[in-house]
Amino acid sequence: MAKPETENPYSKTVLLPQTSFPMKADLANREPGQIKIWKEKKVFQTMKEIRKSKPSFVLHDGPPYANGNFHVGHSLNKILKDIIVKSKTLAGFQTDMIPGWDCHGLPIEVQVLKNLGKEARNTSPSELRKKCREYATEFVGKQGEDLSRFLCFWEEDRKYLTMAPEFEARIVEVFGSLFEKGYIYKGKKPVYWCIDLATAHAEAEIEYQNHVSPSIYVKFAVKGEKDTYCLIWTTTPWTLPANLAICFNQDLDYSLFQSDSHGRLILADGLKEAVEQKTGITLTKIHSLTSEDLGKMTFLHPFIDRDSIPLFGNHVTLDAGTGCVHTAPGHGTDDYRVGTAAGLPPLSPVDDYGRYTDEFEMMKGIKIWDANPKIVDLLREKNALVHYSEFTHSYPHSWRSKKPLIFRATPQWFFSIDHAGLREESLKAIDKVQWIPDWGITRIRSMVESRPDWCLSRQRNWGVPIPSFTCKSCGFTHLDDKTIKHFIQIVKKEGIEVWYEREAKDLLPEGTKCSKCGSLDLKQDKDILDVWFDSGVSSFAVFGDSLDREPADLYLEGSDQHRGWFQSSLWPSMAIRKRPPYKSVLTHGYVLDEKGHAMSKSLGNVINPTTDIINQFGADILRLWVSTQDFRDDVKIGKDSIKTVAEAYRKIRNTFRYLLGNTNAETLTWNLKKEDLEPIDRYYLHKLAKLNEDVKKLYENYHFHQVYHRVLVFCTVDLSQDYFEIIRDRMYCDAKDSKTRKSSEYALAVILETLTKILAPILSFTTEEVWTEFGAKDSVFYSDFSDLTSWVDSQLESQFVSVFQTKELVQKALEEARKLGKLGKSLEAEVLVTGESLKETGFSKEDLSLFYVVSEVSFDAGGLREVFSEWKGEKDSIQIRKPHHHECPRCWRHVSETEGKLCGRCDTVVSKLSPK
Repeated sequence: MAKPETENPYSKTVLLPQTSFPMKADLANREPGQIKIWKEKKVFQTMKEIRKSKPSFVLHDGPPYANGNFHVGHSLNKILKDIIVKSKTLAGFQTDMIPGWDCHGLPIEVQVLKNLGKEARNTSPSELRKKCREYATEFVGKQGEDLSRFLCFWEEDRKYLTMAPEFEARIVEVFGSLFEKGYIYKGKKPVYWCIDLATAHAEAEIEYQNHVSPSIYVKFAVKGEKDTYCLIWTTTPWTLPANLAICFNQDLDYSLFQSDSHGRLILADGLKEAVEQKTGITLTKIHSLTSEDLGKMTFLHPFIDRDSIPLFGNHVTLDAGTGCVHTAPGHGTDDYRVGTAAGLPPLSPVDDYGRYTDEFEMMKGIKIWDANPKIVDLLREKNALVHYSEFTHSYPHSWRSKKPLIFRATPQWFFSIDHAGLREESLKAIDKVQWIPDWGITRIRSMVESRPDWCLSRQRNWGVPIPSFTCKSCGFTHLDDKTIKHFIQIVKKEGIEVWYEREAKDLLPEGTKCSKCGSLDLKQDKDILDVWFDSGVSSFAVFGDSLDREPADLYLEGSDQHRGWFQSSLWPSMAIRKRPPYKSVLTHGYVLDEKGHAMSKSLGNVINPTTDIINQFGADILRLWVSTQDFRDDVKIGKDSIKTVAEAYRKIRNTFRYLLGNTNAETLTWNLKKEDLEPIDRYYLHKLAKLNEDVKKLYENYHFHQVYHRVLVFCTVDLSQDYFEIIRDRMYCDAKDSKTRKSSEYALAVILETLTKILAPILSFTTEEVWTEFGAKDSVFYSDFSDLTSWVDSQLESQFVSVFQTKELVQKALEEARKLGKLGKSLEAEVLVTGESLKETGFSKEDLSLFYVVSEVSFDAGGLREVFSEWKGEKDSIQIRKPHHHECPRCWRHVSETEGKLCGRCDTVVSKLSPK
């Protein structure tokens, strides 16, 4: 914006504030130095301390898994949280967030075993847990470094780890409280099971992938009826050995049909045509069957000497199959529900690794996936197979092994969702939570309404043990309140490893006996708690379980956590505190590549936030990118988008550079009053005040992308394009102590101070640097957002409406003159305005020439002069004319009476500066 000295011999006569603010950001190299200063000066701690008397705002951090460095999805999550912490702080809150890490569980254990290789066979459980702890500690450190490099504020000695001794003890305490209140029970029921990892899975650990399954139609003979069968359809032949029933729906119509090759078949009327189409058989209806008819039947298992009984359930539909559902209570949720109600056992003749047990002697030791074709062949041999094909469908897979899961009934520990009306109370409670975006309430409600009991137990080593015992004499499970409380006290003193290092008698209250047989000979069980339970009770570990303590103000995680952490946190809190652990829940989408594809190593489209962005562009660019995104939906990132953001950053930085070159913090001590400022300066402070209030509301509502757009437009259009151009003449040519110059300089100081504050939550490094260069004391994060309400002036804004409407016409006319080759810079022009709108504003012609950056504005022709261009509007018409005065060599305005001589204003200023 400065006029080059080579073109203006008088430029040195006006001394402007100088700045060492670097022209190039060089963020990647300079940001680490600022991070070090923040840590050394304990800026985050001080930031909170000086607001200790202010209203509090607590953001509870959902713990990332301590496995690998942070990826770009983590950077989105962590930077969003940091923007909130900083914006809430500058808004006047005592804001806090304690970062946490999820340290137990399957992924770490599997990775450690993988790292051990062949040595894993010789590694004891105790040594394995030690190595898991070391592995998690390593990545807590690495991710902590990533967090700091994202320019996020946190205290390294104030974090929570689920593997910390005090946290592990807290986990057992919360489990004990839930057990005491009746929410915990042990039962044998179907759960998602990974046969590759030999452990149960939680709902949140499941991902759906395409899977090819056999599709078979099988006939079960009706006992006592010749050549009469019930036709079922299944995609899991391996579950047929566990069949105990066939389920129908009392609201559907069933009939007996004559087939052309498989005897008489029972199926639902509504699926007759679909069955014919799928199997190729022809069916002719013989007669209808009532529910009473079906209920009296007994069916014969096709290859096991066992009866299969009729049951009825609403889960039977006409969506697919035959309307007659093969029911194995040990291998399906609906099957278990209707089977248990009828007194059927949850038969599951499959071991932990998916091999048949001696309960299906015929194929004992064979894995279920290998058994599928063998069972199909067996059905053919028994003339029970009506049709075979294969089809691809969405099927649950393990998030860790990536292998298909099965439903398998095993003895597990469960959290009862419906005990003491918990589900209904939770539904009422979440209606009072603020869910952002709004659709979050619909999603969480649907999941809470349909959620089965929570399977808490896992068959692994690395985690918090469930403090249950088994009687060696009779196999009965022992767990009671007294046992849990006793174990908690031991853990608090000696840590969780005592479970694995001591004998059972040392962990139990003295004299503990089996409540079934009275034996004193008990042993510890091996199951650990689901890792989701660990993170789910983090609010208890971090904030305590006092019933009168307010819940966290905000939880912020990815939208997948509606079925994960948001729920695992909800259930314990509702059961113990009778309220959710959060007041508001905000979700963000996934980070995709620029084409909208999920990032994966196989596609080669993974973007590393550190190596690909921060090390090249700087963390402030990554933070600015985060602020550009409407993060409630999935967001896209790539090289082009980062370059676009870097260009926007450059424009913002140049705005700061101009401001720093023309004012400083000392200027604010002038404490000029509103009436002391020129109208144009007051007008732009009015616009700044409106921006400031809007931005504060946008921060409050988490609309960071709108903060970015509003501030960028203000910097590039309102300031750089308009205001800086308008005041350039007075800043470079008016006397330094002149009222006009001081007015603009003061306005620039207010603008700089305000912009620095409102951008501090996003551009943390740059604004801290600007704040220091500006001459302000301490850190920008010790200040609050500015209060500029006194600068709001609606009357002044109305006064300027016509000025800027006419300026648009002037700009068009000036551009037309340039195209015609009549004009270079706008100061070579005089503007003739015909019409009354500008006269009514009350501004002088001198004011208007300043606003339009021309040498003169006239309202009457005033003699013949060359017209460069014309433009007509609805109210005013514009002529761009050749000025009748000469150019002043100092200010370049055509206002000098004599060619080559200074104008009156410049002559006065220069004469005062000349040595006497």
